Amino acid sequence: MTEMTPTLVRGKHVVTRIDRQGRPVVVEDGAVLVRDGSIVEIGPFAVLTQRHVGVAVIGSSQHLVCPGFVNAHHHVGLTPLQLGSPDLPLELWIVRRIAARAVDAYLDTMYSAFEMVESGITTVQHLHGRVPRPPSRVLEAAGAVIRAYQDIGMRVSYSFGIRDQNRIVYEDDQAFLKRLPADLAAVAAPYLANQTFELDELLGIFESLYSSYAGQERVRVQLAPTNLHWCSDRAVVRTAEMARKYGVPMHMHLLETPLQKEYARRRTGTTAVRHVHRLGALGRDMTLGHGVWVTEGDIRLIAETGTTICHNCSSNLRLRSGVAALNAFRDMGVRVALGLDEAGINDDRDMLQEMRLVLRLHRVPGLDEAEVPTCAQVFRMATEDGASTTPFADRIGTLEVGKAADIVLFRWDQIAFPYLSPDVPVVDALLQRGRCSGVDTVMVNGEVILSDGRFTRVNKADLLEALAGELRRPPSSAEVSSHQLGLGLLAEARRFYDGYADVEGRDPYYRPSSRH
Repeated sequence: MTEMTPTLVRGKHVVTRIDRQGRPVVVEDGAVLVRDGSIVEIGPFAVLTQRHVGVAVIGSSQHLVCPGFVNAHHHVGLTPLQLGSPDLPLELWIVRRIAARAVDAYLDTMYSAFEMVESGITTVQHLHGRVPRPPSRVLEAAGAVIRAYQDIGMRVSYSFGIRDQNRIVYEDDQAFLKRLPADLAAVAAPYLANQTFELDELLGIFESLYSSYAGQERVRVQLAPTNLHWCSDRAVVRTAEMARKYGVPMHMHLLETPLQKEYARRRTGTTAVRHVHRLGALGRDMTLGHGVWVTEGDIRLIAETGTTICHNCSSNLRLRSGVAALNAFRDMGVRVALGLDEAGINDDRDMLQEMRLVLRLHRVPGLDEAEVPTCAQVFRMATEDGASTTPFADRIGTLEVGKAADIVLFRWDQIAFPYLSPDVPVVDALLQRGRCSGVDTVMVNGEVILSDGRFTRVNKADLLEALAGELRRPPSSAEVSSHQLGLGLLAEARRFYDGYADVEGRDPYYRPSSRH
């Protein structure tokens, strides 16, 4: 590996981590010495600059320095709304997305990568799906997605979802086809055939990708059993076995909606969390995405097994999934990461906005501040706790000697001008007043990939114009067919789900954390 020139990253405030007591560790007028992609030393700037004479300095006494953020749950570039899918309830929204235009995987990934980096995200958990057969086509699409992150300079942990059943609704595919009008079934059948992979094929895709990217600093490949309704018991068991064979983490959507809760009850006679545990898949290597409809007993089991939950706050609100019991997660000792999912509340990938939403949404009434999240706790969700869900866990998430130099510099005046009381803690100020416009520099593995708001490796304007050009062309015949299929299936999905959930799932006063 080519050695990189040592650099001092300077800040008025250097936020290194959140300690175990939930307190920010901040070095005032500090600096981070970076060499060959790693952090070599952290301390007062005056001391480090005397010790390392002539070393280039990035930042100043007017910057705030902190670890790069981790988007622990992400799927696509252009948002579903941009592609014509309104914020429907999840089960209908998924079907409606079949009607969307096809988008070049490389350009699509670049679109969201620009937004992520501009909000201080340095690592992303990319959960990929819905690429049609054959497996070679999946490998090609995966390569395009990963290449986009490589080109922009981000870290990515990539998964292609394991899914072996129920590809349209919460029912066997062939049984659902029989419900459809004959003309719609005739179009839906080949669509399903193109989306159907044998379990061995899906696990083979993982092994091929894992081998292809082994040893690359900024790329990892892990496993994602997509959800209980999408996975047979055999798929969950074999995926967990594969994960432990290769020593990679897993990420599984679970209990995002009340309909998923009801599906698990019908299928297993218990909760989805307990069933997945019976299959041997919970543990420190498993992250559960969403977890909105867990019970109190589920939360205890998640905590006991060391399983992580990824909180996707905006997505839960936009798709009417509910409000996750974040305060109960925290009280019971569950580690919680933060994900932007498809897009945040403003239909973009703004991690700062997402952190503020999480901070505010869970402020339940009362006088006891211990009952609600602190700024430091939410900051940790977006850094160290998010890092723990990826294979980069021991390399990123905090600024510590020996870890990778994934660092973000904010302009302090954007946060503090024209006045900020000294009574306001630094992390509180960043979380509540930081904006993407204040992100000055983003560094990944010691390399500056964003400087003064400009990308150093790629031309943003050219790539966005290429993406726009792709979509200015008229829809192909295949896209027109997909559009018609998606709208037709949407109407049938509405009929299928009518009355599916029990009354508990429709009760707006139901609190999942209060039930055992």
